Amino acid sequence: MLDSQILKNNLEEFNENLKKRDISIDVSLLIDLDENRRKAKFEAEQIRAEQNKLGKEIAKADKNEKQELLKKASELSNNFKSLSEKAEEEEEKFLDLWIKIPNIIDASSPVGSTDEDNKEIKKIGEVKEFKNLRDHLEIGETLGLINVEKAAEVSGSRFSYIFGDLVKIEFNLVSYVMNKLSDNGFLPTVPPVLVRENALYGTGFFPDDAEQVYKIQNDELYLVGTSEVSLAALHGDEILEFDSLPLRYAGFSTCFRREAGTYGKDTTGIFRVHQFDKVEMFSFCDPEKSKEEHEYLLTVEEEILNDLEIPYRVVDVCSGDLGASAAKKYDIEAWMPSQNNYREVTSCSNTTDYQARRLNIRTKKDKDTSLIHTLNGTALAVGRILIALIENNQQEDGSVEFSDELSKLTGVKKLS
Repeated sequence: MLDSQILKNNLEEFNENLKKRDISIDVSLLIDLDENRRKAKFEAEQIRAEQNKLGKEIAKADKNEKQELLKKASELSNNFKSLSEKAEEEEEKFLDLWIKIPNIIDASSPVGSTDEDNKEIKKIGEVKEFKNLRDHLEIGETLGLINVEKAAEVSGSRFSYIFGDLVKIEFNLVSYVMNKLSDNGFLPTVPPVLVRENALYGTGFFPDDAEQVYKIQNDELYLVGTSEVSLAALHGDEILEFDSLPLRYAGFSTCFRREAGTYGKDTTGIFRVHQFDKVEMFSFCDPEKSKEEHEYLLTVEEEILNDLEIPYRVVDVCSGDLGASAAKKYDIEAWMPSQNNYREVTSCSNTTDYQARRLNIRTKKDKDTSLIHTLNGTALAVGRILIALIENNQQEDGSVEFSDELSKLTGVKKLS
């Protein structure tokens, strides 16, 4: 959530941000609501001050004066209750709109609304040519490693069974990534995958992305689409020791997304599914170092892709494709031979103080208490990485063979 002072102190920046994100909203209404809530709160506080002053007078008053003062105190109490209720109503009206306002986009992020507007930073790795090119599903089904048809019978579309050596590869990769992150100061974590509503509001997924989230009706709980949600909420309502920053976590979780609005898109295989496993990096950071931390998280992601020998490119994501909480985001897109294209396998976002303000996460330096910055990045999106590994290492006979170095990470030399 943004600091509402921007409406008073930097309205031009606020309007420019809405324009970059292609958001249409009645800004004058927001300003009026903000002024109304401030006025109502100020009036209630004035009455409270009068009550405090009157309380002291009552304590010193004699018997004759006290009755009159007590009558006045009763009137003030009724006024305060009425004004407090009005202040709460005005606050609620304002917050209902304000909570939908996304973060301020970093000035260095490209402006636009399509994939073509993303700025390519670099390409790494050699793209191979293949004879008898197959996609990951054809290879996986032929080798008995993937079954989406049976999963559709059991669970519906966009689910899969994976078997055998492909399962071994998943757990070997998770172990490799967790060890790598642990060696770099990330605390390995298995967080809850069911969270309360406030965690999703706190991270900015609600209200905008509510249609993507599975809800457990009877318990008022939600399945996370990324462990970013439960990792961010871990330190809600806390003041973190400044000397402990950055606090870095590596969260492994199964993730769940409804993929609402993607009918007919990426329906083949295991690229866009409702359930997948992921290792997520999360950092609670000194605001003055969050840009540096963002670049660091990107570096870690690149190291993993390089270790896995997957060709990729890095893009600076454009304004129209940023989530509500992100001020700046990098995507890494892996080369997918069957699609003849690069597709996203990691994202890495600096959410500045947007989530911290919602979750009330602060730090104290000397005597000053301030909001921290939070950042997140994908270390390993298992399903999509499996696709990239299968397709980029396929052989002409339909098998998959890894280099000696890569087989040390996967624990498997050949899928056949």
